[in-house]
Amino acid sequence: MSRSSLLAVNLVIVAGLMTLITAASAQNRPAPARPATAAAAPSFQSVLEKMKAEKPEIMQRHAALLAARYDLADKPAANAKMSRGKAVQAGPRAKLPQGVTWDKLAALKPADIRAQKLFPGGFLPLPHPHHTEGGMLFPKFHIEEVKKQEARDLTRFDLDFDLPDHLLPEFPPPIFLTTHPERGDVSQGKLVTIDNFFELFKDLLNPKQLEGLRLLVTPFPQQQFNQTDDRRSERASRGVVCFDCHVNGHTNAATHLVGDIRPQELRHRIDTPSLRGVNIQRLFGSQRALKSVEDFTEFEQRAAYFDGDPITATKKGVNPLDRGSQVHFMAEFQALLDFPPAPKLNVLGKLDPDLASEAELRGQELFFGKAQCAVCHPAPYYTDNTMHNLKTERFYEPQNVNGHVGVGDGPIKTFPLRGIKDSPPYLHDGRLLTLEDTVEFFNLVLGLKLTAGEKADLTAFMKAL
Repeated sequence: MSRSSLLAVNLVIVAGLMTLITAASAQNRPAPARPATAAAAPSFQSVLEKMKAEKPEIMQRHAALLAARYDLADKPAANAKMSRGKAVQAGPRAKLPQGVTWDKLAALKPADIRAQKLFPGGFLPLPHPHHTEGGMLFPKFHIEEVKKQEARDLTRFDLDFDLPDHLLPEFPPPIFLTTHPERGDVSQGKLVTIDNFFELFKDLLNPKQLEGLRLLVTPFPQQQFNQTDDRRSERASRGVVCFDCHVNGHTNAATHLVGDIRPQELRHRIDTPSLRGVNIQRLFGSQRALKSVEDFTEFEQRAAYFDGDPITATKKGVNPLDRGSQVHFMAEFQALLDFPPAPKLNVLGKLDPDLASEAELRGQELFFGKAQCAVCHPAPYYTDNTMHNLKTERFYEPQNVNGHVGVGDGPIKTFPLRGIKDSPPYLHDGRLLTLEDTVEFFNLVLGLKLTAGEKADLTAFMKAL
């Protein structure tokens, strides 16, 4: 046998021995552990059944909180209507502790009110109906009209909207355009949707503005309303539209939670603000970090719709809009939305003495004087386009109420007061149900010491704005 042949045989023998050794070792070695199987996510049907079963108790608990804090009765004011005729609700609705009057309360120092736990419940932060769950929640009248027009259902199987209809803005609200003051309400008394927007606006808007309006009434996926199993509508949903909350460019008081605060219990409830007069505003978003309506429009679609979670947004079908065309078109239409007419105001935003009542004139003097309202709400649009921290935590201890921990409000945007009677409830979370509640709240928080007559005059002036 040649030397090369002998070498080849030796190599074969060595290879065979190595194979035998490896096999033996493998027999003695424990089998590798299989990767743990992730627990299967609960099925949509099981989530649906569980949340439906829990819903009555959740809503009953929240209703009990509202009843303890507020007088929710229908008490229309005798001399004040919204722009399309719905009655403005009268009187402060926040309930006072037993034996306490508004005057007695206003005479106390914040530290005493806090120590004695006398701060009215209706002045505390208002929780979402189910704060640990959160999400967009719409009034029943809006849900029914959208179903009628579009066969799109905004009903949640786990929750219902909480505040009574008579304490909400009129529906559908009128639309006033800066470009057509001579036309008055251009909505023709209708809720503007994808079904009718073209018919209503084809002769009022240019093509770019009309396209912007189309996008504002086009459904896009959202956290609670989408095509996935992780939703809160029984049927898979096309989503929501911008005008589901900002109805006709105004508001229906639809509620949600801010997307930019964590943990969950510290998130603030949102009362949808009106888009009327958005052209004169310069701060947007729940923390007012957005400086233009274009920023706000883009942010809503990318983040707010999905609770500030871009990963979830991707899974559920986020629809990023093109900034240079779609976002700009939407913003241009929003900038046309005007405040309702205020026939008693002159061109500088002050009362015309020949048209205003004596109570309204006295209220105006208080607004720009003793009540200090104009420090934050100067004429003509009654906003200073900035933010103020009222430090409401001076009046109460941090507390957990139905899953929401109230620790203070932080800086709050100064919203315009033009047309304010059309936009109940008030403050950023809707905790103040009437204008009278608002006056009592600021009288206490700012230590104004207004008399009963001065409060009535101040309310009369705000109804004229």
